[in-house]
Amino acid sequence: MIEVTKLDGKIYYINPHHIEYIECNPDTTLVMLSGKRLVIKDDYQSVFKRIIEYRRLIGAFKNEE
Repeated sequence: MIEVTKLDGKIYYINPHHIEYIECNPDTTLVMLSGKRLVIKDDYQSVFKRIIEYRRLIGAFKNEE
């Protein structure tokens, strides 16, 4: 799980494997596989880094090298 902050300041933890894509218009919006959209304060770069850290933590990169 990665931590994200919604626009109202609430912190949420989401499974990055459920993110379909990320929009930057101007707020960062996570579009989930379920179709749900989460508008967050975090910028794309910080979300991207958290996803990479999470995947390293769970060993997901071993199968991708």
